[in-house]
Amino acid sequence: MLNQALFPFLTPMKAQQFMPKREIKFSQAILEAQDQLMTLDPNVYIIGLGAPDPKGLFGTTLGLQEKHGKDRVLDMPISENAMTGIVTGSAIMGLRPIMTHQRVDFFLLGLDQLINNSAKWHYMFGGQNNVPIVFRLFMGRGWGQGPQHSQSLQSIFSHIPGLKVVTPSTCYNAKGLLISAIEDNNPVVFLEHRWLHSVHGEVPEKVYRVPLGKANLVSKGNDITIVSNSHMTLESWKAIKLLEKENISIELIDLQTLIPLDKETILQSVKKTGHVIVVDPDWKTCGFSSEVLSVITEEAFDYLKKPPIRVTYPDHPCPTSWVLSNHYYPTSKDIALTVLKMMNKKTHLNSLTKDLLEQKAQGPLDIPDSSFTGPF
Repeated sequence: MLNQALFPFLTPMKAQQFMPKREIKFSQAILEAQDQLMTLDPNVYIIGLGAPDPKGLFGTTLGLQEKHGKDRVLDMPISENAMTGIVTGSAIMGLRPIMTHQRVDFFLLGLDQLINNSAKWHYMFGGQNNVPIVFRLFMGRGWGQGPQHSQSLQSIFSHIPGLKVVTPSTCYNAKGLLISAIEDNNPVVFLEHRWLHSVHGEVPEKVYRVPLGKANLVSKGNDITIVSNSHMTLESWKAIKLLEKENISIELIDLQTLIPLDKETILQSVKKTGHVIVVDPDWKTCGFSSEVLSVITEEAFDYLKKPPIRVTYPDHPCPTSWVLSNHYYPTSKDIALTVLKMMNKKTHLNSLTKDLLEQKAQGPLDIPDSSFTGPF
């Protein structure tokens, strides 16, 4: 179990100073945010396949039906497009639905309603109608579930005007961002990586908000900027710890919200360091990393000392076999190697490469790293 003192960024400094300390899991932080907002606002309700299930969608909806009633925590049929239309209609009429899908892959069947109605209604009617919906979608790899159950599709949602897209990485920002998302008056796609649900960290009991559209400066540095999101922020942090002996000053930015994108924080950092690596749990071609690099090259090109680099998934369907997946998904060591190459640090390059290849040959890495249990 990791020492909280080694991971101070995962509870923001102001929260550390002024809020009582309490550690809970990421899944419990999500659960608590929903419970508190349902208590505060009778218009908030939850609907999703398995929402009242005994396992409670990885523990994120446990006990909510018993507390708030069957008319506010609902199961739903496997009819994603129709149900998305129903919750969109209810949002237009003044309710605040939280729609949950156990895999982001399943929600692809609801994209017609999401894109053509939910995202556009506010604009089409001149701002007179709001559509306050949160779409909680579980993304990411795990347990050999392969091409149809392991995708990270944040760039698809980020492309659609009218949607906000959130990818929390810690327990603290998971609760705060979800509360902000539920209170937002228009659609928010809230993407939770499945590897994060068992992570734990400091979370205040009271209701608090993390603003949408503001990145989290995880660590300050002068030599190189890493921009990441979701569970890759934790991998990037672990890479920084691996590189402590290299005397490289690394600035790590956790985007938290992809849309709206906090360009200012990214550009300020890149102008300072001149080196940038974008780490994104998604495919490279047309992925969100492409958008980040576009912003940098359009608005901070003259500050770059070297061409920027992306660390992403290869442009190939997610594999099922662990022999393949071990070489498909980037790890903290892949990120560390990328930093060493960019900074021309060769002292530990060969030994780290050897360690990485040995790790990928030993056995399945398609399960959560034990260090992801926290505290974070």
